[in-house]
Parts: sequence; structure tokens; C-alpha cells
Amino acid sequence: MSGIKLSICIPTYNREAYLRNALTYCENDYKFDFPFEIVICDNASTDRTQQVVEEFIGRGVPIRYYKRETNAGAAANVTSALRLGKGEYLIYVADDDILIADAVADTIRYLDNNQEVTCAHAPWFFYDEVAKTDIRKFYNVEEDRKFPQGSFGDVFQYICEGHIFPEIAIYRSSALRSAWIPREFCFYPFPFLAHFLDQGAVTFLQRPFYRSIVNSAIARDRPQEGTNDVMTSWDRYRGGLEYFLYTGARRGALNLTPETHLKYEEMCKIFTLNRMAVAFRFWAERKNFIKAYELYTRIMWGGMFDHPEIRNFRERLPLMVAIQTLVSEVNSAIGINTLLLGGFPEITALEGLMRELGLSEKVKVTVKLSDSPLENTAVFISADSDREYFVALGYLPNLVFHQHDVARHIIM
Repeated sequence: MSGIKLSICIPTYNREAYLRNALTYCENDYKFDFPFEIVICDNASTDRTQQVVEEFIGRGVPIRYYKRETNAGAAANVTSALRLGKGEYLIYVADDDILIADAVADTIRYLDNNQEVTCAHAPWFFYDEVAKTDIRKFYNVEEDRKFPQGSFGDVFQYICEGHIFPEIAIYRSSALRSAWIPREFCFYPFPFLAHFLDQGAVTFLQRPFYRSIVNSAIARDRPQEGTNDVMTSWDRYRGGLEYFLYTGARRGALNLTPETHLKYEEMCKIFTLNRMAVAFRFWAERKNFIKAYELYTRIMWGGMFDHPEIRNFRERLPLMVAIQTLVSEVNSAIGINTLLLGGFPEITALEGLMRELGLSEKVKVTVKLSDSPLENTAVFISADSDREYFVALGYLPNLVFHQHDVARHIIM
């Protein structure tokens, strides 16, 4: 062995300010009584990432730095960071997140004392770096739980009941070598967990050792990959669960009968629907009500008729979807630079709502027929009987919209 106890593995790309911040925490706060290293894999950054790293190396921070000649993509860079670690244990850390050093040290001691455990998971904090406070945990662990090798059924039950994401963990290097990560159709933490459980025991610890910074002192409202996963990856979550179950079944660890198969299918469905409901809220909060409604139909079909994530949006959802559908159609039509509102007594509030829901600033809203050439104008009418009038004037028939046209398929 190299004598290094822990490798902190950080993939990065063009994030010099965030990386400097992360390495400042490393320098000031990561005081361990065992040898550790920081492995940085730079995906061909074009900013000053290398100079930042060299600065910290010069100050004695135990960094090993690797830089690609060309960008190989995020997945390859994460894999590289883990594979290049020399430590007995490894942990992935995003280049804008931080570790809780004393909790990491406690987890390492736990792994030293439980040699049969291949990886130790824990919930993580969402952290406000400006206020320097933990906001909440991503999930909760009521008490430390150790699951013996091959206990796929118990672990699956535990994941589904606690809605647990085995995403943050400290891995035993000897087990990680063969725990490769499917990435395309299966959300990797579930297959990853299956591979570790196949080799030994796995643990879920109560105490977090990781902070995911959601309010950064470097830049507010920065994009986060985890948010994108929440908003789009519900099928990948299900794929990961099914991968986990398949592995357990093929290892003979699950007693599959028609009844138990249906039970596991239902558990996968419920887990996925819950994630879709969270995605619904994210899209609705971002005012993309068309995408939110797509998810709404699937959640209703799945039987979750009064999900708490949806409850606050249900009353205004039909109006928002209808208006945003109109806005989308008008924005999409080439050459349309005017929207004529016919038969609406007051348009200020309506125009304000349309702008809020994305109507292009290049599209003028008017009530005057003379404001734009016919071929450049879409029409929104309050009375269906007005359609023939506007079409007879020469307005394009498929761009004369009635309220019923944009609302009839929004079924609540």
C-alpha cells in the first residue's frame, strides 16, 4: 500500500474560482491524523485552474494534479479521479462542495473497525456558504445501519421506505476497483451500491460528512448538475433501482415469485412517481408549466392524486399551461411579431402574464387591427364566433386562437 489512508478525488473543468474556494477549505480545515491526498483531474481547462492548483501545491497541500489535453466529458473525468487515487479509502468531492473533516475522520475509523464494510454512506447537508449554516439534509438516517453482504432485499426496502439516495459515500479502494458505474440509462448510485453489496457489507451512517453548497459565496444561482438530475432523471432513477434488483436476483439474493416481482415493481413505481412529483415542482417553480403538466398527467395516471408537491400548483395550473401554450405557439411561428387580442376587456394583466410565461419581447401585444400586417400577426380571441371574422380578414387560420383551443386538452 502507498501509506495514504484517504484520497479526496476532485474532477474539475474551468472552475478556478470554485476550486480555489474548495482548496482553501482543504488547506484550512482538513486536519486528519492519517495521511491523505487530494487528486485533481482537470478536464483540459482553459482558465487558470492549473495555476490555482500549483499555488496550493507550493504551500504544501498534498495534491496530485492531472490535466488532460482534450476534454473527455464529465463521466470520464469522475472515473479518472477515483481510479487515480492511491488511498485505502476514496471519496468523490465536487469542486464546489466541502467535507466535514471530523465526520470524515469518524467514518474512516468506522471503516477501519469494520473491515467487512465496503462503503459507508451518509446523508449530506445542503449548505448556505454565505450564512455559514446547514439548511437541511437531503435524506434522513434515523440510526446507523449495517447491511450484510448480499442483503439486496433488505437494502432495497430500506432505500424505498426512506427515499434514500446512496450518492455520497466513502469507498474501500479494494472494492471500488470492480464497482464500475453504468451511466447512461441507470442512475449510477444504485448500480454502484449493488456492486459494493455484492462484495461485502454496506453501511448507512446517521452523521453527514459532506456539504453540498447551494448558496455559494462565489456566485449566487450557479447551475448545479444535481438540480438537472432532479428535473429530468426519473427514468434513470427507476433504471438504477431495476439494475439493483436484477443484480440481487441473479445472485440468488432475492426470492422472486410472481407476487414478490409485483411488489418490487410497485416499489419502483412509487419511488419513481415521487421523484417525478419533485421534478414537477422544480419545473413549476421555474415557470415551465407545459413540462410540469406533462409530468402531472403521468403522476395522476400513476395514482398519486393528491401529492403534496403538486397541491400548491393545482388550482392555477390549467390557466398557466393554457397561456404558456399560446405563448409557445406564437413565439415558434416564423415572422410573427404581433399578437392581437380580440374581445378582451382589459389586456394589461393578460399581457403581463404572457410576458411572465415567456412571450418574446419582439412580439408586440395590441388590440388594434392596424398595428401589423396580417401575415405577421397572431390573434387570440375570447369568443369562438369571432374566428370566421378574423380569418375572413386574411389572418392565418392556424394562428387565430380561441381560449378553447389552448385549454381543451388540459384535463385536471
